[in-house]
Parts: sequence; structure tokens; C-alpha cells
Amino acid sequence: TSCAESLRASVSPSTLCALDMAALAGSAAACAAGMASRRASLQPPRAVAIKGRARSARPGAAGRGCKLVTRAEGAFGDQRNLVPPPQVFNAASIKVIGVGGGGSNAVNRMVGSDINGVEFWIVNTDAQAMATAAVPVANHIQVGKELTRGLGAGGNPEIGQKAAEESRQSIENALAGSDMVFVTAGMGGGTGSGAAPVVAGVAKAAGILTVGIVTMPFKFEGRQRYNQAMDAVERLRRNVDTLIVIPNDRLLSAVDTALPVQDAFLLADDILRQGVRGICDIITLPGLINVDFADVRAVMADAGSSLMGIGRATGKNRAREAAAAAISSPLLDLGIDRATGIVWNITGSKDLTLHEVNEAAEVIYELVDPSALIIFGAVVNPAIKLAEGEVAITLIATGFQPSSNPQAGMQQGSSAQQRQQAPPANAPIMGWGTEQQGAPSRPPPPRQGGSGGGGGGIPNFLKRRGR
Repeated sequence: TSCAESLRASVSPSTLCALDMAALAGSAAACAAGMASRRASLQPPRAVAIKGRARSARPGAAGRGCKLVTRAEGAFGDQRNLVPPPQVFNAASIKVIGVGGGGSNAVNRMVGSDINGVEFWIVNTDAQAMATAAVPVANHIQVGKELTRGLGAGGNPEIGQKAAEESRQSIENALAGSDMVFVTAGMGGGTGSGAAPVVAGVAKAAGILTVGIVTMPFKFEGRQRYNQAMDAVERLRRNVDTLIVIPNDRLLSAVDTALPVQDAFLLADDILRQGVRGICDIITLPGLINVDFADVRAVMADAGSSLMGIGRATGKNRAREAAAAAISSPLLDLGIDRATGIVWNITGSKDLTLHEVNEAAEVIYELVDPSALIIFGAVVNPAIKLAEGEVAITLIATGFQPSSNPQAGMQQGSSAQQRQQAPPANAPIMGWGTEQQGAPSRPPPPRQGGSGGGGGGIPNFLKRRGR
């Protein structure tokens, strides 16, 4: 102390002041260093991941393999940059399988169309046809590589069936994890007629909702092809939940007589597309009136044979007219009053109103049996290819067998007991087998007012009997 007193007395006041300031600064620096050391001891180490290795930022921790990849700021962590995890919805897995040449062509035209949320596959024995397909190569299944060597089935359904059995494991792998499978094919050929029942059987055995949408041959394709198609349809019917059969000759009643052959096949493919899209839109697209996959399954599971109607209209009464066109579609050879289930979908642009949806529903419900299970959806989707101001309705009637009489379900004066009697399961489908009875004519368009009034302009012969 005496030495310090002597030193202080010997120096000038200005020098003494400088020494005091230096001591004060040193104390502050030491304090700051101590506080920093204290904070470091309270925080977990920060880790930086470098090419798969974790390197600790704390001195002395290098080389210990720290697994920490985030850092906490402060005692409770930094909550400012935390982002909640995104919501994950379990969307239904829907696959469309085109079998054979006709089915593959239909699916190729669906690729890039207005069908969303669907995975497309093709199954064929013809390697050359598959090489030019629009479906991605990863979604190709060439069946019967050993049996057919990629050269096709030669129009023999037995070869097509054996080819599918040979590649059964590949089919099972492709369908794994699906909730719903559409099997589409043109009946009458070799691969489509033979392999489609095998593909459908694999799907149904796995508990997948399986819907078959197939076409019957045109008249000009020959009677032998038609007979093969009949046999294939019966085999397919036993391996699907719902089967929609579209007789191509029925399409001709709604088109110009000068329609070229190529356009006739394009028309048949487009009908398949509309059928697939009408059902898929109900499931995959959120709409004004939303329907989930379980609703559709309730109607279509083990429903047997089904029929499809399609209607489009524009103008002031477009929804009502589209519904009337759908129920009088040439594709419907039975009245929908015999159906135990109805799935229908109305699609339009942004100007589609709930009032129009209600008008369309009134037209359809006027004909449907009160005990029928009905599932419907209303979708507003500007991306769908519709004319300006157009409304489209797709209707699937399920739960009855096709009849050999094209006027069945529409004849006036039938008793209620007669309407309940279903035709046998092997009854011929509308086409070659019923031509001696006379080809059916398309029902006249709905009248606006007049003697047919009431029921939303539905013709009298279409109204449900007994009212």
C-alpha cells in the first residue's frame, strides 16, 4: 500500500487519470468475457452437418460425432422460425388399366386429357404397339413374353388369357396399393378379351374396387368377333364389382351417317374416357357438393352390370336438358327406374349454380326408385374441356342385369311385379343378338311444357310408372 501511495504521489494527475481509465476498461472486458463464458456453458452445442458428418462448434468437441442438426437459442429455444408440418391427405389411389389394342388406344387418348388424379397403365402382348404408346414406359406391362414373343395374340382370347396368367406377378405388382381400378378394353379381340378378366380378377382378389368399362364390336367387325366379345364379357362380369358395357352400334344412332370409320373408333374411345372421368371427378375433385371414395364404393361394390348415360346442354335450361339427355342416352337400353344404385356427376364452369344442380337432380330423381342408393357430385372445373356455357352430366346406373329387350323398363302398362323381375345373367347384350327384334330408336328429346308437362319436362314414357 505504501508503494502504491508513493507511486501515486510521483506521477502527474493526467497520467493517473489515464491509468484509472485503463483499469476500468480492463475490468469491463473481463466482465464481458465472463458473461459470455457463462452463456456458453448454459447453451447446448451447435452442430454443423458437413457432407454427412456432424462437427460440434464447442471447443474440444470436434471428432465426437455429434448428431445434433438444429440449435436452440436461449433456455427455451427459438420459437420464431418454427413452421407447422404440412397437412397430408390420404387421396384415393385410382388406376386405369387399358388391356389389349382397343383398351390401350383408349388409355393413350386419356393421357393428357381432363382426367386428374389418376394413374394410367397399359397391358398388351404387342410390343410394337406399346413402343408408340403415350403412357410412360414405366407403366407398360408386356404380358406373355415367352408365349407370344411380343407379336400379339392373333385375335385368340385363349392366347391372351394364357399370356396374362404368365405375367400375373407383374400385374399384381402394378396394382398393389390401389383403392380403385378401371379395366377398360375393346371386347372381341385376343388380348383384350382374354387378358381383361385376368387383370380384373387380380384386382378384385386384392380387395380393390374394380370397375370394368368395355365396348362391344361394331357390326362391320364381323359376327365371330361379336361372339368372342360375348364370352369375354361374361367372364369379365364374374371378376369385377361393376361392369359397364358400351355397344358401339348404339353410338351410331346418335352421330352423322357420314361419320368416317376412324372417327367411329375415336368416338368409342371418347365414351370410355367420359365414363372414367365422370366417376373419377366425383372422387378426386373437390366440388360444390363433395363426395368421398367410401360413398362411391358403397354404390359400386358388387353391383353387377351397370349402364351409363351422358348428356350435355347449353342455354337457359342447360342443367335440366343435360339431365334429360343423360337419362334418354342411346347407351341406356334399360330404364334407370330398375337400378338399385345411381352415381351421377354434373360438371360445369364457374357459372354453374346450385339452383341448376337442384334442377338436374329433380329430373333424375323423378325416375329413380325411392329405395335406390344415390351418390352424386357437382364439380366446377374450368380446366375441363367444355364448350362455353356448357354443362355435362354423366350418370352410372348400377345393380341390374342387361336385357335382351331394348325397350325393357320403358314399356307402358307393365305391372310392378314385372318390373322387379331381372333378366338372366347370360342375356345377350344389345347388338347382334337383338337385331331381329328391330333396332331401338333414340327417345325423343324432352318437351318444354305441353301434354308432357310436369316432372321437369320429362317425356311421359320416361316417367316412373305407378305415380
